[in-house]
Amino acid sequence: MSTESQTTTESFESFESIQRSQVPAESSSHHHEEPTGIWSWITTVDHKRIGIMYFMTSMFFLGIGGLEAMLIRIQLFRPDSDFISAELYNQLFTMHGTTMIFLVAMPLAVAFFNYIVPLQIGARDVAFPRLNALSYWIYLFGGLYLNASWFFGAAPNTSWVGYANLTSTEYSPGLNVDFWVLGLSILGVSSIMGGVNFITTIINLRAPGMKLMRMPLFTWMTFVTSFLLVTALPVIAVALILLAFDRFFATNFFVVASGGDTTMWQHLFWIFGHPEVYILVLPAFGVISDVIPAFSRKPLFGYAVVVYAGVLIGFIGWGVWSHHMFTTGLGPIADSFFVASTMIIAIPTGVKIFNWMATMWGGALKMNTAMTFAVSLVGMFVLGGLSGIMHSSAPVDLQQHDSYFVVAHFHYVIVGGLLLGMFSGLYYWFPKVTGRMPNEALGKLHFWLTFIGFNLTFFPMHFSGMYGMPRRTWTYRAELNVEIYNQLSTVGAFILAISTVVLLYNLWKSARTGEKASHNPWGAPSLEWSIPSPPHHYNFPALPQVRSREPLWHEDERKEIEAITLAEPEVEPEMPNPSFWPIVLAAGVTLTWALVMTGRWWAPVIGLVLTAIPVYCWAFEDPFAKKETAHG
Repeated sequence: MSTESQTTTESFESFESIQRSQVPAESSSHHHEEPTGIWSWITTVDHKRIGIMYFMTSMFFLGIGGLEAMLIRIQLFRPDSDFISAELYNQLFTMHGTTMIFLVAMPLAVAFFNYIVPLQIGARDVAFPRLNALSYWIYLFGGLYLNASWFFGAAPNTSWVGYANLTSTEYSPGLNVDFWVLGLSILGVSSIMGGVNFITTIINLRAPGMKLMRMPLFTWMTFVTSFLLVTALPVIAVALILLAFDRFFATNFFVVASGGDTTMWQHLFWIFGHPEVYILVLPAFGVISDVIPAFSRKPLFGYAVVVYAGVLIGFIGWGVWSHHMFTTGLGPIADSFFVASTMIIAIPTGVKIFNWMATMWGGALKMNTAMTFAVSLVGMFVLGGLSGIMHSSAPVDLQQHDSYFVVAHFHYVIVGGLLLGMFSGLYYWFPKVTGRMPNEALGKLHFWLTFIGFNLTFFPMHFSGMYGMPRRTWTYRAELNVEIYNQLSTVGAFILAISTVVLLYNLWKSARTGEKASHNPWGAPSLEWSIPSPPHHYNFPALPQVRSREPLWHEDERKEIEAITLAEPEVEPEMPNPSFWPIVLAAGVTLTWALVMTGRWWAPVIGLVLTAIPVYCWAFEDPFAKKETAHG
């Protein structure tokens, strides 16, 4: 075992002394007075505030996506139901999938990237603070634009995968698909900007001594995910541009009668779509790779292997996309390749699972809310992965394709993977963000409602799918004998909705009246736990020197680092000034894409002109210009 992965018995015995020696952050160090008011949030370029805004916005869209899901489940509670029309159902399940993937799951992970990664690597901010703000505002405006379609009675209605030729003007002549194409195009701009920013931040802004193989696993998975973002999003951007040209300018990329190819859309979409799965779950893997060691009181088993497994997942994820296309007639050679690659990608995922289990084995487990969610992720993702391996067999996939069995599979992967992991991270880092401890009783209630509701919602879908219930259907006949499974799923969905209410109440109550948190209430090993809770606006008074992989679990190194990070600097480090140009530029970008909907080539030029103005002003704005400020 390498020296960096060893932690002495004395270090482990110091956990309790570490926590006993801490005092609440308010009394341990002077705090910079943050500006208040809505204008300060609109103009902020602080990565921590932007992370909070990402989180709050994704929670807002989670409510919208959840409401759409509830209406779907009410419709399917009984056979031959007429609770909603077939057209409204199509809009609801299309917007539910689109919202949950692009407006909830991805930005929820980015919220954690923003707040945590600079703290974990010992940086004062991200590499491009204003670009970070721009990324958030484009995400917000893109999400609002997409949901504005409801007010026009024209929400997207062709499913979140947008298969051609359903999206052609022949079969979808209204504005529905236009909102979907342009909304996703806007959101893609935000994601690519975020990926570039975090790649640059992690490469360039690590603290002295923070080698790549000393980075926490969450930062590593953010690194891999960012590369996937900047390479996968351009693929769907190309597909959306081609589709937009077909719809607005009468080209024929996907029009078979004019020489186009509908299968090309599937290739483009799934070349993006399967790396997208790992864009969603790798951050959750990173979260629990930090949480499990912290509450097992031992370093992560096989750190280097877990890192390499994450990189391999990101790499192999590019070679499995056509297992979504076994029914399109690609031929036995192509099918055989994607059968093999789909089976192979299970290996690095399995390696991670066994490493997490080995970390817990023999550890002094502390089963608080964060740890409980982390452990449940391991179990639920295994279930989702097992049904995924079933689909790697082309003959099996032919039977289960477009059935509710597939719906069960990907919800076990996405909800059981990403959402449980993000909840674990939320309870883990809550004290760092708010300076207060989460309420454990409410947290456990939230966990059990989530766990029961999740399994009751999605496990019965395996059976309804095996009985032959097709996905994307707005009703079903009683003769299919799947009513009981749909009723169980609907009851589970309501339990999940209640769990979300409990979560929101817990966050509100704990942030207001929770027990004050010390700077490292969990006795965790990484750098973000060496600074006050909540952090200063500049994060670190001076950059710490890192000498090991778990710096706070080595007594001498911890004392050296905390002597720097908990000290009050004589002169506060200079940080970038707030700027309102990011929000103005984001409005211009959104307007440019929205004007494409007019179908006139010159209309987007108006938006480009309005975009050029804030770009020009941004370029000549000095982010470090001295201003008259009074520090509290």
